[in-house]
Amino acid sequence: MATEPLAGIRVLDLTNVLAGPYCCYQLALMGAEVIKVERPQGGDLARVLGADPDRNTAGMGISFLAQNADKKSVTLDMKSAKGKALLKKLVQTADVLVENFRPGVMDRLGLGYNVLRAENANLIYCAISGFGQDGPRKKDPAYDQIVQGISGVMSITGAADTAPYRVGYPLADTVGGLTAAFAISAALNAKPRGAFLDIAMSEAVVSTMGWVVSNYLIGGVTPGAHGNENTTSAPSGTFATADNSINIAANRDEQWQALARHLGRDDLLDNPDYATREDRKRNRHTLRDELEATLRTRPAREWVGELNAIGVPTGQVMTVPEALADEQLTGRGLIGTLPVQSKELKLTGSPVVMDGQRRMPRTAPPDLGADNAAIWSELGLTRDEINALMKEGVI
Repeated sequence: MATEPLAGIRVLDLTNVLAGPYCCYQLALMGAEVIKVERPQGGDLARVLGADPDRNTAGMGISFLAQNADKKSVTLDMKSAKGKALLKKLVQTADVLVENFRPGVMDRLGLGYNVLRAENANLIYCAISGFGQDGPRKKDPAYDQIVQGISGVMSITGAADTAPYRVGYPLADTVGGLTAAFAISAALNAKPRGAFLDIAMSEAVVSTMGWVVSNYLIGGVTPGAHGNENTTSAPSGTFATADNSINIAANRDEQWQALARHLGRDDLLDNPDYATREDRKRNRHTLRDELEATLRTRPAREWVGELNAIGVPTGQVMTVPEALADEQLTGRGLIGTLPVQSKELKLTGSPVVMDGQRRMPRTAPPDLGADNAAIWSELGLTRDEINALMKEGVI
């Protein structure tokens, strides 16, 4: 695609840590100009978070690097009168503003949607919060694990004797960020432009739990934790082999039959306990034991190749390093590299391949305030005025 989908769109990223920055990173990868607006003292909290203490000390923590490439950075004290005035001027040049403060914070600062809409009637204002802009929980703190718990997702994660478990990565932040990016993209297509987008991370998570939620709302079945079992079919889940675990999804009768025959277990096909899908679901645990007795005799990689070849969906259970090194992923170019402080920084690009092209980050995550001179001078400030505002702590 010759033209980037969001080329010419200016996004003001007033967000912190993950949900908001991840949202804006997706927009940046699609060609939007994203300007991070950060506190002069310290900036985005994610700058000091991550597994590398030296990077944290330098204000470029891995948690920041992960979703802030292809962005610019300016600093601004939005509590000061001069800072408020500067933000309003910046809003006049923008198409989108994204914030993830608690509901009411921007209004108390005198920078809420109605105030900023007066500066730019076409502004798309996206507010990401844990539980939404109204309701009894609207002001509650909303860290990812809190949202995972309140959304019900922890209650169905793990096995019956181990739940509740949190999902192994920040699910609520990530899904909330993706939902916000989707909503912004839709709002950009509206005519005329201009909207207030209220994104609740908890609702974003619940909406992705489609079958689980519908089984309760429509079927009256209370969802539970089932470990690695697919409750809609059997044999379908995670199985042990001679070395590593594999996932098998023999959901259809012909897949089940092909699996049993390939394992040399034709006897299972004659067993009335496994005659139908419902029979296999009811007796899934004994069926698992029968299959694993054979699966444990050979390594995972052999089973994966052979079973896929006969039409039985099978895949290895990989570690994160294994997944990142897998030739399917590497061959499609999801991971790119950028030079950062004389080192190579590896980052994920867009998961979208459009017309055969994947959008990859082209500029490294910015130092705090790296674009102060360029952005503020664009608004008409002189070098002396910028320096004076820096001394005052406004920028």
